[in-house]
Amino acid sequence: MAERDLTDMVEGYKVTLNVYDLSNGLARQLSTSFLGKPIEAIWHTGVVVYGNEYFFGGGIQSTPAGSTPYGRPVRVVELGVTHLPREVFEDYLRDIAPRYTAETYRLLTHNCNNFSNEVAQFLVGSGIPDYILNLPNEVMSSPMGPLIMPMIQNLESTLRNNAAPQATQFVPTPASVSAPPAAAEKAAAKQEEPAPAAAAEKVAKEAAAPAPTPAPAADPLGSARGKVQEEVMREFAAIMASGTLRASEAAALAMRRVMERHGDGATMQQG
Repeated sequence: MAERDLTDMVEGYKVTLNVYDLSNGLARQLSTSFLGKPIEAIWHTGVVVYGNEYFFGGGIQSTPAGSTPYGRPVRVVELGVTHLPREVFEDYLRDIAPRYTAETYRLLTHNCNNFSNEVAQFLVGSGIPDYILNLPNEVMSSPMGPLIMPMIQNLESTLRNNAAPQATQFVPTPASVSAPPAAAEKAAAKQEEPAPAAAAEKVAKEAAAPAPTPAPAADPLGSARGKVQEEVMREFAAIMASGTLRASEAAALAMRRVMERHGDGATMQQG
């Protein structure tokens, strides 16, 4: 597992965009009659990276990839590869979370697609397709655009009241979390304590049972991976402090510098 994580850090994490049609095909069928111009779909998007899908709806939310309330995407757009560690990305989400809440949601100007665009720029240095971002302009520039504004305002009010389908609110994964050992061990010991009547039987069974197989040795790459991650994080922070590169470029440069520093040692170990 450690080897795989280290490989992901070096090769990068694939970033894709899940694209959904909230109208389930009705926009394509009815838009010409209703708006006076054809509209392909009512787009909703989520950014997929690190095995999760991140999107904006009543707040920044995250679910395992493919399990959002919006069903199956109508298309998947490949955005690129990021070298940013997951911890850096989740720190970034924590920073921008106050700008993406139920109260700040605006159907036309500050929606799920604007969030996906900002996140994509942070991860890979480029945004999502223009045809998705331009949907509000397409609708409002139609002959019926000015007349549907009251409906849009009512919909925004509904969304702010969390009446729309919601997934679990995004909570960044702590970089290091350890449960209080005393309470946990005490509870576990209490649950595992055998009843007095069964104590003798348990001792007999344990005596007759074969000797347990020795536990496998600890993963030798675990500590090395942690050190590499720490070095990458420090290098990334130093590069970003200079203010000369975008986050995606800084992450790639930080990874390259750390790999170059450890290159000779890694070669000797492999030989």
